[in-house]
Amino acid sequence: MVIIILFLAANPKGTTQLRLDQEVRDISEGLLRSQNRDRFRLEQRWAVRSRDVQRALLDLNPQIVHFSGHGAGNKGLVFESKRATSQEPRDVATERELEENEILAFPDNENASFVNASTLANLFKLFSDKVTCVLLNGCYTEIQAKAIAQYIPYVIGMKRPISDRAAIDFAVGFYDALGAGRSIEFAYKSGCTAIQMAGVPEHLTPILYSKQEMDIVSNQSDPATSEAIFIEEATSISHLSKRRIKEKQKDLEEEYNELRQKLKKLKKDLIIEADSEVKYKLEKRIEEYEVKLQQIEEKLEHLETE
Repeated sequence: MVIIILFLAANPKGTTQLRLDQEVRDISEGLLRSQNRDRFRLEQRWAVRSRDVQRALLDLNPQIVHFSGHGAGNKGLVFESKRATSQEPRDVATERELEENEILAFPDNENASFVNASTLANLFKLFSDKVTCVLLNGCYTEIQAKAIAQYIPYVIGMKRPISDRAAIDFAVGFYDALGAGRSIEFAYKSGCTAIQMAGVPEHLTPILYSKQEMDIVSNQSDPATSEAIFIEEATSISHLSKRRIKEKQKDLEEEYNELRQKLKKLKKDLIIEADSEVKYKLEKRIEEYEVKLQQIEEKLEHLETE
């Protein structure tokens, strides 16, 4: 059986331009060189509007759906707007912090439209007999991934902002593993490792949800069990400690983004610097910043489990 991968790309005017063409090219090259190349067919849809997604699912019956573009937390995935015009793009911020689980980025933009988590979950529920895996390769897409995983066996989203480089590295590692005949769980781990191997400290950003895990959570939601869980949680953690954890997360995320910006500048300086002594110092500082970023990633991961 040929496995159809549906690649959906959306990068509306007025949002940060992403290297989606490089992502799909690298995915395609990896599949073509794989030992199971004849088992996969990569279908592409570009400048996708919300209605284009349903049409593509109906036309192609894919087993894997890959969205590449921007995510906006509770607002949803960012698609091209039906009202899009030919006006010049304007500068907008697309990687600002989450505040109380709300994205503050993406101000009003007539070129962009949003599809929220519940709508996406309802859409994929219709195609749950065909779709096996959904990969949401964009910032802040964990909310959508968790919702879709109620109906789809495997869904991957991103817990935080993810850089172009890390997103591409993850996708290549993921599909290289599938092309080698490995499982989706293995491919997910392969994608995370590919980010690490590239020296990018964002390997904890992707998160995998499985329908099996969601079913277990659902099966535990009978009244008696829910009451017991509520009592246990109420006695083990106070509202005050929850608020402090959230405040700590916010501080760490702010520090993380600040370090990322500094690291980006250092790498640019390294490229143009000619003096070998200065280049050595820049390389040492870059190494220090990457270690700090990884430490923050691990702290955030720890806080999310508390």
